[in-house]
Amino acid sequence: METKQKAYLQLHAAIFFWGFTGVLGTAISVTAPALVYYRMFFTALFIAFFMTIYKKWQRIPWIDMKKLIFIGFLFAIHWLAFYWSIKLAGGSIAMVCLATASVFTALFNPWINKGKIQISEIIIGIIALLGVLIMYMMMDDSKSNIKSAEDMRLGIILGVITAIISALFTVLNKPLAQQYEFRNIVFYEMLSGFIFLSILLPFYVSHTPIEQLVPNAWDYLWLFCLVYFCTVLGQQLVIQSLQVLNPFTVTLSVNLEPIYGVVLAFLIHKENQFLGTGFYIGVAIIFFSLVLQILHTKHKTKKEKQNLPIPIE
Repeated sequence: METKQKAYLQLHAAIFFWGFTGVLGTAISVTAPALVYYRMFFTALFIAFFMTIYKKWQRIPWIDMKKLIFIGFLFAIHWLAFYWSIKLAGGSIAMVCLATASVFTALFNPWINKGKIQISEIIIGIIALLGVLIMYMMMDDSKSNIKSAEDMRLGIILGVITAIISALFTVLNKPLAQQYEFRNIVFYEMLSGFIFLSILLPFYVSHTPIEQLVPNAWDYLWLFCLVYFCTVLGQQLVIQSLQVLNPFTVTLSVNLEPIYGVVLAFLIHKENQFLGTGFYIGVAIIFFSLVLQILHTKHKTKKEKQNLPIPIE
C-alpha cells in the first residue's frame, strides 16, 4: 500500500511540475524559438549526464533511430507552437488547448497502430474542438488591453496545433517505449530536435534580428527549472510511477496538467484579468469532452485490456 501511495505521489508531483511549463514559458523573456532551442539542448545534456552516471545507454538500430529523429523534429515543432501560443495568448489558454491532446491521441492511436476508429471517439473530438471554437469566436470579450484579440486567436490556433502534434508523437513513441529505456528515447529526440533548430536558427535570426535570443540572469534560473523539474525529473517520476501504476491511471491523471497550469497562471501571472466569458465556456466544454474521453477509454481498456500511450511533456 505504501508503495502505491508513493507511486501516486511521484505521478502527481510530475504533473504538478508539468503544470509550471506555461508559467515558466511566460516568465522567460527570450523569444519562443530561442526558448525551445535552449530547453532541448539542456535537456539532452542533463539526460546524457545521468545516463552516463547510471550506465543506461542502449544501442539503437538505424531503422528505429530514424523514427526517433523524425519524432525529435515533431517535438521541436510542438514546443515551438506551444511557447508561441504562450507568448501570444498566455499560459492558461495554451494549457487548455494542450488538454485536447488526449482526445486527438484516442483518434490517432487506432489509425497509426492499425486499429478501428469508433464513432464515439470522433464525436468526443468534435465536442473538444467546439470548446476551442467558442474560445476563438468569443475572444473579443477580453476584459483588458494587455493582449489583443488577434494575438490571442492566433495563440489558440497554435495551441490546437500543439495538441495535434503532441498526440501524434505520443502514439509514435508507444512502440519505441516498449523496446528501449525511456531516457534513451528522450535523449535522441531532444538531440535531433536541437540539431533541427540549429539548422533553422540562422535563417530565423536573419529575419528577426531585433528579437531577444540571449537569456538574461533570471532566464537562466527559469530555464534550469523548466529543464530539470518540468522535463528530466518529471519524466523520471512518471517512469517510476509506471512500475507500480497501470498506464490508464497515469494517462487519466495527466489530464490534471492543464488544471494545474491554468490555476498557476491565474495565481502567478493574474491571467484571469484579461480572459472573458468565452474562455470559461470553452474550458467547460473541453473538460466535459475530456471526462467523456476518460470514461470511454476506461470502458475500452477493460474490454480490450490494451495499454495506452503515455504522453511526454
